[in-house]
Amino acid sequence: MNKRKKSACISLDLDNQWSYMKIHGDEGWDRYPSYFDIFIPYILDVLDELELKITFFIVGKDTESEENRKYLSMITERGHEVGNHSYHHESWLQTYSYEQVKTEIIEAEEAILKTMGKRPEGFRGPGFSWSKDLLEVLAERGYLYDASTLPTWIGPIARSYYFSKSDLPEEEKKARKELFGSFKDVFRSNKPYHHQLKEGRRLLELPVTVIPVFRLPFHLSYLVYLSGISFFVMKTYLQMAIFLCKLTGTRPSYLLHPLDLIGGDMIKSLAFFPGMNIGSDQKIRVFKYVINTLKRHYTLVPISDFVRQEEL
Repeated sequence: MNKRKKSACISLDLDNQWSYMKIHGDEGWDRYPSYFDIFIPYILDVLDELELKITFFIVGKDTESEENRKYLSMITERGHEVGNHSYHHESWLQTYSYEQVKTEIIEAEEAILKTMGKRPEGFRGPGFSWSKDLLEVLAERGYLYDASTLPTWIGPIARSYYFSKSDLPEEEKKARKELFGSFKDVFRSNKPYHHQLKEGRRLLELPVTVIPVFRLPFHLSYLVYLSGISFFVMKTYLQMAIFLCKLTGTRPSYLLHPLDLIGGDMIKSLAFFPGMNIGSDQKIRVFKYVINTLKRHYTLVPISDFVRQEEL
């Protein structure tokens, strides 16, 4: 008799075109250009083909556009979970006051509920940003989990690379000085754990899983990059990650971003962005390989289902 496979969860941070432009320091981001009309139907069809339901983390600002709302509503109509990804998608969220954090969370939460018909049960900070005040607000609001940490040492290196490729002025770089975390994040747990908060409250933290022991990321952004060097190297890297996850009893929380799944051939306005020289077909090939490989070892579900099934 086969043992029941353990669960693993899949999520996608639904960062829109304007948020990538804002991160890069490009003019025109504040007109909030969107690629949802291209990306959302495209990825929903791919997920249907894979018979996969995931968690989409939604930015509240994107619900202000009537055109965006039309496409955002498709996500819940097709049976996917929604999470809160803040209202303004600012990666310096950890610098906000308690009241600013509370406003950011509640406004995004209400916008997502109104647009998509479901109240988010989880949160992920933009750029993996979080704070104690944020955790307190989430616990007070009855959130099931936070998913904002990335327990790796590579974050500051990724931040330096990002700064070197961006057009941001020095003052903006200073505001983003904690983007992608610090070297000390390597000491954070790679498995789910509970934050102990005021008045005896607790909140589950679900880290974005990194490779155990080595603490290197293996979410889709990294695998797509490796596939551009060698598909064999990408497959070997993924197999090592899964082997070490199983060896250490680490059940993956696997992360996706829109630009991991679509290339400059389809989103020409972002063709300059790192990794957009890899075509959409190649990215989907990598994605399908990753998902089918994970399926051999785990039952893949949205985050809330993962939390409840594993009784975390």
